[in-house]
Formats: sequence, C-alpha cells, structure tokens
Amino acid sequence: MSGMVVFINLAGAVALLLWATRMVRTGIERAYGNVLREKLRLAIGNRVTAAIAGFFFAIALQSATAVALIVAGFVASGYVSTAIGIATLLGADLGSALVVRILRQDLSLLIPVLLLAGTIAFRASEQRNWRQIGRILFGLGLLLLSLRLIGEASIPLKTSEILPVIINYLSRDWITAFVLAGLLAWAFHSSVAAVLLLASLADRALIPPVLIIPLVLGINFGAAIIGAVLTRGERVDARIVPLGNVAIRGLGTLIALAAQLTFELESSVFSAHPGDAVVIAHLVINLAVVIFGLPFCGLVGRLLQNWLRPAELADEPIAEKRMSALKPEHLSNPQQAIADATREVLTVCERIELMLTWIFDVLDKPDKQKIARIEELDDEIDQTHREIKFYLAKISQTDLDDKSAAMLQDLLGATIKLEQAADIIAQNMVTRVRKKHARKIEFSEEGWHELKDLHKEVMRNARLAFNLFVNRDVELARQLVAQKELVRTMVRNSEEQHMQRLRDGNDNSYDSSSIHIDTMRDLKEINSLFASIAYPVLANAGMLRKSRLL
Repeated sequence: MSGMVVFINLAGAVALLLWATRMVRTGIERAYGNVLREKLRLAIGNRVTAAIAGFFFAIALQSATAVALIVAGFVASGYVSTAIGIATLLGADLGSALVVRILRQDLSLLIPVLLLAGTIAFRASEQRNWRQIGRILFGLGLLLLSLRLIGEASIPLKTSEILPVIINYLSRDWITAFVLAGLLAWAFHSSVAAVLLLASLADRALIPPVLIIPLVLGINFGAAIIGAVLTRGERVDARIVPLGNVAIRGLGTLIALAAQLTFELESSVFSAHPGDAVVIAHLVINLAVVIFGLPFCGLVGRLLQNWLRPAELADEPIAEKRMSALKPEHLSNPQQAIADATREVLTVCERIELMLTWIFDVLDKPDKQKIARIEELDDEIDQTHREIKFYLAKISQTDLDDKSAAMLQDLLGATIKLEQAADIIAQNMVTRVRKKHARKIEFSEEGWHELKDLHKEVMRNARLAFNLFVNRDVELARQLVAQKELVRTMVRNSEEQHMQRLRDGNDNSYDSSSIHIDTMRDLKEINSLFASIAYPVLANAGMLRKSRLL
C-alpha cells in the first residue's frame, strides 16, 4: 500500500474521530445544555466542589474546552470568582482525561448497537430531545468506529521507511516532540482526540515507550492554550479563567517535562502496555495538576487580574464604551443591517439574564452594589433599546422584501418586550427588595422555595427565548409557549398555598404577603413577555391562531 493511501486512510479515520466527538458534544449541549449550565452554576460554591462539578461536566460534554468557554462566561457575568472558575477548569481537565480512559475499553460490540439505536431514536420522533439523543448515540457509535479505523489504518506504517527516521529523531529530542504534540492538540482542538490517536499508534508499536511521556505532556500543554486562544477577544474577566489554566496546567507540564529530561522516568511505570501507558499517564498528569493546582487558584487569579487590568484601563480613552454592532454604513444593505440589530439585541439579552439572576440574589441577601448595578444595566438597556429602534427606523422599507420586512417588525417588537422586562426587574422588583430589607421581612420557608422554583422556570424560559434570536426553531418556540401555561399554574398554586399559610397563622407569610404575591406576578409578567417572542416564529410556521377566542 502506497504512503499516500495510508495517509488518506489515517486522515479520514482521524477526521471521523473529530466529527464524532463534535456530534456527541453538540447533541448533549442542545438536549441538556441549559440544565447542565444551571447545575454547574449552582454547584461551584468553593474550589473543591467547583473542581468536582467541572470533572462531571467535562465527562458529560467530552470536552474541557467547552467547559472553559462556559465558565469564562460565568466569571465575566459575575456569577463566580476567578479562583472558582480556574478550579472548575482544572477539574474539567481531569474529567476529560477520564473520558479517554473510558473510551479505551473494548467497546467494539457497542458500535452496531449505538449506530442502530441512534438511527431509530433520530428517525422515530420529531421531538427535539429524542432527535438529540439519537445524535448522541450515533455519534458515540461513530467515535468507537473511528478508533477501530485508526488502528487498522496505522498498521501499514510499521513497514514505513520514513516514520522510523522521524521517530528516532524525536526520541532524542524530547523538546521538539513536546512542541509537536502541543500543536497536534491545538490542531484537533481536543485533548481527547489527540490522546486517543496517540494511544492507538502506541498500540501498534509506532510510538516507542521513551516518547510517551513527552508527547502526553505536550498534548496537555497544547490543550491548555486552546481555551485561552478562543477567548482572546473577550473581556478581561472571561480571559482570566483559561489563562489561569494555562498558568497552572501549562506550567505543570513544563515542570514535568524538565523532571522527565532529568530523571527519564519509564512509561512502563504506568503500564506495561504502551497504549494504556499513554492514557494512564494522561490521567495521572491531570490528577496531579488538580491536587497541586487547587491551592494556587486564588493567587493565580489575582496575579492575572493585576496583570491584565492595567492594559484594559490603558485602552479606555480609545474605547470609552462598548463597541456597538449597529453600523451606519450597513443601512444601505437591509439584510446586513437587520443582522447587526440582531447582534445588538443579543447584548440586551445578556444584560437581562444577569439582572434576572441578581434580583433574586439581592432578594435573599441585601447587596447595595448589585442593586446599583441592576439599575445601571436597566439604563444601559434603555439606551441600547433607543439605538436599536432608531437604527431599524432608518432602514428603507422600500428596499425590503416581505421576509426582511417581517423580520424587522418582529425584531422591533421583541426589543420592546425585552425593555419592558428590564423595567419590571429594575423598578418593580428592586422596589420590593428595598422594602423587604428595610422592614426586615422574611419569607416563610415554603414561600421562598415557591419563589425560587418559579424564578428557575422563568430563567429557563428566558434562555429559550434568547436562543430564538439565533435559531428560529419552531420546536423551541412551541416549547416556550407551552411553558407559559406551566408558569401560570405555578403562580396560581403558590397563591393558593400562600393563602392557606395565612389561614394557618404563619407569621412570615403574613409579613411577606404583598411582596410574595407581587413578586410572583412580576415573574409571571416577565415570563409572558419572553413567551411572546415565540409568537412570530409560530405565526410564520402557520401554527398560531389569529385570535385566542374560540
């Protein structure tokens, strides 16, 4: 078999591995992304729990990089501190390493089962979750199949004349081997795929034992910088988490490489089988990074903040405010202008999500800074709303086709609803927060749980509504509108239970009665505004009656 054919077969098998990994991750994010994000945000209370949460989250997504991007967003939004964010990512790296260990098991019998089950689940139902489950199962089947293909495609390399020359050189130059492995991990954008490929080649004796540790260290260094590069254009707070991972994990791999150059540890310490030695070495390295790195998360976060913030402040005279997506030069192109306005609306969505999160934080515990920031965000939303409204008004109606004209009107209507939701939070709900704390009112334990449950449901619906600006998915829109009735029921049940507590003489319910009921109704109104964003999507699909009257 010619070298070119071998290369094509191997490249195709690796491409299938990367595609299958992405398919599984995408399916999980689409089916359970919102739930997983919420669980992750709630779980990261301290460094240890954050590392544990990151560990399990990376196993679910099969990607530490995906966790890095999510947690960076949490830090930028003020949900968690930089130290907690870095700790979460260290745990995610360990979880990603465990995924490799799981996939190394002999699961060949599962390949046809997963492919068949995935196909059935995807084609048997039009429901979104079932189709995503099918995507996940089919992707897992392809992933296992790709590992088999990599092994088969690499067999002819044993007789290659060029490969031994390269391997012999790298066996004497571990630093170059380290760099090449780092570049491989960066090219794949996945340490899972890179380590699985390396293990498969080691199984075929194409990678000598002496190279295993330097190559695994290089893959870990390359994987650490992926998140840092992907967030390089974000705010400072968002960049600190992946950079902290580079500082701890990257520095750890460099120290380990220096130790390896000095002491020349044999890979057989981890396993006599070369392929297993690759995987176990990868797991041990990441476990060591978690153990030794957790105590330094806070210090690293502070050092990076002190290093990056002066640069950010130096840039302030050049850009005194956030760069707007509304470009006047695009007004002559209505489609481009509408796309710009949509991007700007997404910044409003981010602010509202933050306001809606913080309002319940301050309802529980007073925080003057957060209350002030909520009111500032409302002012920013008012300003952005005016800019979007005037921008859309400048788009010439004569240049629009029917579809673009409808999108313009839908976008304008959605922007108005978002601004109204922000006003309810910043005016009505903030007033109740101040009243509650000024009078030292406490909710009953049952009443507070009811409020928190409703708040969670509204937050979930908010994310569904915001996703409709990016993906006008009819199934998403149907789900959002269906949730409106659920919220109505929750409010009605809570009011009935609240009245029962009043009849039973619950003092906390008596003191908090008006705040409890008004907060419930505020959340219900906000949810209705979010649900109304779905109506144009359903109307365009012919799934909405013109009148709700029978």
